[in-house]
Amino acid sequence: MEITDADSINIRSVIEYQLAAFKKDDAQGAFIFASPAIQAQFRTPENFMQMVKTSYPAVYRPRSVFFEKITTIQGNITQPVLLLAPDGIPLRALYLMEKQPNHIWKINGCFLVSLEGK
Repeated sequence: MEITDADSINIRSVIEYQLAAFKKDDAQGAFIFASPAIQAQFRTPENFMQMVKTSYPAVYRPRSVFFEKITTIQGNITQPVLLLAPDGIPLRALYLMEKQPNHIWKINGCFLVSLEGK
């Protein structure tokens, strides 16, 4: 799948909007940007928010955010984002993006990767 400049901008916006929603503890606002599969998995915005708070503190409250070049990992359009966790540890978040039938991009998963690993 070819990623256009417009796609890149839209993908970045989706992630930025979700990060902004986490910052305001806006569970509904953050949940909107999750793919249908993620929404089905967590069922409610509150469940989703609780999971992010517990398992992804770097995504929930990053000290800094830096977008890298979009790539494809195992066939998934992936937006790597460098995050500085609340404890000051740098991480790379790999956002798996999914284009919906209405051409809106949604987040279909996020994996945190340590930058200190070899």
